[in-house]
Amino acid sequence: MKIFPAIDIKDKKCVRLVKGDFDNKTEYKISPVEQAGKYKDNGFKNLHIVDLDGALTGDPINIDIIQDIIGKFDLKIEIGGGVRNFETIQKYIDAGVEKVILGSAAIKDRSFLEDACNKFQNQIALGLDAKDGHLAISGWTEESDKLTTEYLKKVNDYGVSRIIYTDINRDGTKQSPNFEETQKVADISNCPVVISGGVSSINDIKKAKKLNNIEGVIVGKAIYDGDIKLDELAKEIDA
Repeated sequence: MKIFPAIDIKDKKCVRLVKGDFDNKTEYKISPVEQAGKYKDNGFKNLHIVDLDGALTGDPINIDIIQDIIGKFDLKIEIGGGVRNFETIQKYIDAGVEKVILGSAAIKDRSFLEDACNKFQNQIALGLDAKDGHLAISGWTEESDKLTTEYLKKVNDYGVSRIIYTDINRDGTKQSPNFEETQKVADISNCPVVISGGVSSINDIKKAKKLNNIEGVIVGKAIYDGDIKLDELAKEIDA
């Protein structure tokens, strides 16, 4: 299983939000580049980055930080946050990002997702951020009327290479992921699923390993708060 330690960037800083609420955020002293270096030093191969400024503005505001991380460390990076056009996708691919995560833009316009998958084969991931079974959009500030599973069925054959499923009610809470809903998504999905939101302990990682069609787990706040030690987490990497 792949472990994706997380870096959320806001105002050039590492931050963590609770349930996607920009008014409920914790800032950390360590810079995003320094944090990426810590992950690399501990043996991690993959990295999950969210540009929270981009999520709000629709522009790749922190691409310089992404380029810096890629230039210094040999890490496979997936990045999301406000990706709404081919130009932004191309910028990230040119910078050396492995996968670009489409969220709100793909939910609002399925044809954009399909075209992106055709143009950037094996490089598009789909971020499904759900609250009470419904997809959330625009930096989680809006809840859509789309059921997660119904939407997935409509886009399942587009060629998405990875799904990142986040239960917003769990994100940043360290109350364990919503394994039940994640498994429902994974059972439908034609591509592997990454669990996100609420990871609190190594036990959550071990539980995730028992699920079907799960590629990996994203771990964020539990690392920053010291609940999960990086050396212990690194022992769970097997992909």
